[in-house]
Amino acid sequence: MSKNHGPHIKNDEQYEALRDQGMSKSKAARIANTPDAGKKGGKSKPYEEWTKEELYDQAQKVDIQGRSKMDKEQLIKALRSN
Repeated sequence: MSKNHGPHIKNDEQYEALRDQGMSKSKAARIANTPDAGKKGGKSKPYEEWTKEELYDQAQKVDIQGRSKMDKEQLIKALRSN
């Protein structure tokens, strides 16, 4: 049973799982609060197959700074390290 982390965490179960994997509180919260977080169930295509626009939209959802000046490769790197 997952703990209730309050209204600032939208998906408590996912937040706890990410924290158990060693992610920071802020990164786990960012991911757990993404509107479509956890819905794909690992069926998403690799970032290399996404369009630049799709990558940009995802970077915007997770609040990556400087995304408007990034090319496709930089967006992929930023999303993977975020």
